[in-house]
Amino acid sequence: MSDPLTPFYTIIEDMKKKGLYNNIRTVESQQGAWFTVNGKKVLNLCSNNYLGLASHPRMKKAAIESITKYGVGPGAVRVLSGTNSLHLQLEEALATFKKTESAIVVQSGFIANIIGIQTIMGKEDIVISDELNHASIIDAIRLAQISNKFIYKHGDMNELEARLKEAKELQKTPRKDGGQRIILVVTDGVFSMDGDIAPLDKIVILAKKFGAVTMVDDAHGEGVLGSHGRGIVDHFHLHGQVDIEIGTLSKALGVVGGVIVGKKELIEVYRQKGRPFSFSTGLTIPDTAALIEAIAILSESDELVKKLWENAAYLKKGFESLGFNTGVTQTPITPVMIGDENKAKEFSMKLFEKNIFATPIKFPMVALGKARIRVMPNSLHSKKDLDFALSAFAEVGKELGII
Repeated sequence: MSDPLTPFYTIIEDMKKKGLYNNIRTVESQQGAWFTVNGKKVLNLCSNNYLGLASHPRMKKAAIESITKYGVGPGAVRVLSGTNSLHLQLEEALATFKKTESAIVVQSGFIANIIGIQTIMGKEDIVISDELNHASIIDAIRLAQISNKFIYKHGDMNELEARLKEAKELQKTPRKDGGQRIILVVTDGVFSMDGDIAPLDKIVILAKKFGAVTMVDDAHGEGVLGSHGRGIVDHFHLHGQVDIEIGTLSKALGVVGGVIVGKKELIEVYRQKGRPFSFSTGLTIPDTAALIEAIAILSESDELVKKLWENAAYLKKGFESLGFNTGVTQTPITPVMIGDENKAKEFSMKLFEKNIFATPIKFPMVALGKARIRVMPNSLHSKKDLDFALSAFAEVGKELGII
């Protein structure tokens, strides 16, 4: 009898031939401007640790003190005996920071998107999604088994309006239970591969016009956009106008986890009905304590956010003066466009030889032929660090014929 898994055994070799295989390196020190990777000290240019909080002294201290008081694990799922007082403190802090009514913290941003969509959307409801939305949004829609899916061209408000008109027509036919179909418009806030910002202000206007629910995934906006890094809703002054805001606590906030914020009535529905919330253990004690401290740090000062943007502007200007194409970025995410998958892989390897750690981004993260080195500066980088990076990129870029 043949092995039914045989087709999978050849996948890796095929990926290597096409330049799609990911060589996952091992970090052997704490996150920072520089860190140790596979025994080598390298400049860190591919971390989501935008503000350097992953190794902040205050957050480490908070985590250690919480372990002494509460232990390590919460001990159970949140709906049984696993809700620690720190979880509630974090949720209150996040709601206050985000200037919204309520918040629920879950295991990851990916899980937050699943809960956000799956809990309120049925098979007969309608979802309208930007074509470049994150994989977690795509998978959340699939898990909800929504049959009425509309995709609009990236950031194209004319096409979004056209899809809304189609959805409104479909909504005239009630669900089998007699209820009205919900129309949900969902978008990333900052698109992680290109660094551009969704026109959320225009999306909200259109959604209101057609009676649609709005949802934004602010994974790369928190700690980056808005006053003190409050995110895209604050950036566009849309407080109270976006129905569902999803957050990720593992990027600029430097730890792990996801959050959903919005009206208290809706958040309570997620708390009672969200399956991943009810059937899996919540954040660990030290993670939760560290996140409370992260919110305190951001609330006290916007110094780290300003430094991030200063570093990003310096780096982008440097790349462009060298002749690199940085795409359409509007944020610290700085893609250095390469195109060919194998060449992007080679570019990254040559950078590593020069003590620069910047991984290639290629299919399926981006479309075939759109490979790039996605450079991610952070608040801990000095001008000397950035000049070192620009010098190495110039050398490799000329060697490979990119510039």
